[in-house]
Amino acid sequence: MSEEQYVAKAKGIHQRVITLDTHNDIDVNNFGFSRNYSQELENQVNLPKMIKGGLDASFFIVYTNQATDAEAFTAVGYKRAYDTAINSFEAIHRMTTVLAPNLIEFARTADDVVKIHAKGKKVALIGVENAYPLGDEKTAVKRVKEFYDRGARYMSLAHQGHSQLSDSNTGEVIGWKWNGLSPLGKQVIVEMNRVGIMVDISHPSKESMMQSLQITKAPIIASHSAVRALADASRNLDDEQLLALKANNGVVQIVAFNTYLKTDSADRRAAFAALRTEFKLGETVSLVGVRRTTPAGMSEELREQIFKRLDEIDAKYPAPTRATVKDLVNHIDYAVKKIGIDHVGISSDFDGGGGIDGWNDASETFNVTLELVRRGYTEEQIAKLWSGNLLRVMADVEKVAKQLQAKK
Repeated sequence: MSEEQYVAKAKGIHQRVITLDTHNDIDVNNFGFSRNYSQELENQVNLPKMIKGGLDASFFIVYTNQATDAEAFTAVGYKRAYDTAINSFEAIHRMTTVLAPNLIEFARTADDVVKIHAKGKKVALIGVENAYPLGDEKTAVKRVKEFYDRGARYMSLAHQGHSQLSDSNTGEVIGWKWNGLSPLGKQVIVEMNRVGIMVDISHPSKESMMQSLQITKAPIIASHSAVRALADASRNLDDEQLLALKANNGVVQIVAFNTYLKTDSADRRAAFAALRTEFKLGETVSLVGVRRTTPAGMSEELREQIFKRLDEIDAKYPAPTRATVKDLVNHIDYAVKKIGIDHVGISSDFDGGGGIDGWNDASETFNVTLELVRRGYTEEQIAKLWSGNLLRVMADVEKVAKQLQAKK
């Protein structure tokens, strides 16, 4: 086909399928009356950009940074994390009930997604990134149901750094705390099955994932990961993990995040590791984040010193060229060939570091469909990749929850 024919075919498919992105971070400051997602903000995902790019549905993320200070795993630290999470839950619901209810509606079930899309509205869902706000033995299990009632439909038990529930993938560098899940984390997985929250393994360690698979009665997801065989990053899934996910009937949502699609050279990674050691930076301090803003507790003088060293590393060991939509679909191709079309989906991690050339914000979503069409994917396959597989897992989790509740 000519390029014009590819574009015409892709436009038709893009309009007909439900396009669902499983991971978009939020800033609660963008959910107020004077500044909110109904406006064309400078961030990567908002309603004008979703409309322009034909992005139909989004999991907006209740994210909590993993604290490591002296109060992190005390009542004070847990309350601080819980309050942060509740603010995010409330912000997302404010968008769908007060700020823009004519444009976007909240979905609690897989069927809701289909019904809301049929009305011509955008669809909002909630994922929880880092279950740290669940707290300790006194609160964690009961808060799973609370978070479900607030709309959470998937949750990861850890992020950057180990939580009270699970090791993080960052343990490959900083060492392990639980060697997988903690005893409390195992209880939380059981309760997530019971209430109907999908288990997300994108940030927890590989061993945590494997232990989760031994416990879960329902399929699980990786909400925003890529393929480790193509990009050796600890958050990506290796072939053993991909095959385990297939056996579980789960789905990996391949993420449009530059450094998870194309990784740094060994020399560049070693230089970054040396920088972290020199400046005593924990794994929870993002070097990308340091470029954006000053982390809490860091002086401007120290930040300037780190900037200087980062520039020196860039000059000596240049970063790889930025990933493109082609690189994203290379990862999709690999996963599809390894575990089948029914176990692969798409995510962006927009407003959380995601974005690649060709899909740098929600307004460019069509470009992903166009590349899939160029690669020979059919409309049925593209529908599965964009939402069908994830919604199937979501429906399966709902079904398992009903069965478990009926046994009580």
